[in-house]
Amino acid sequence: MNSFVSRDGSRWVPEYLSQIDANCIGCGRCFKVCWRDVMHLSGITDSGEIVGAGDGADDDEVERMLMIVDHPGRCIGCGACARVCPKNCQFHIKSSD
Repeated sequence: MNSFVSRDGSRWVPEYLSQIDANCIGCGRCFKVCWRDVMHLSGITDSGEIVGAGDGADDDEVERMLMIVDHPGRCIGCGACARVCPKNCQFHIKSSD
């Protein structure tokens, strides 16, 4: 497992975003603090289909919004997204190196 040393000399082990569960309310707070484009805001229809902007779904068809992790490899494990999430719906994993 990779660990790093912060400026004050304390050890830090990054935990990488792996998924966001169905409790997500689509508030976008995590998206706003993540500068690595790890996730994006999508809509979910009544039938459970996930649709993004420009996918042809009307606003009337979207039941609610939620965040989707679409580039987990871009995550640097800083944890900023988890700290701002009001629903604690994110799952993070430690590196297996």
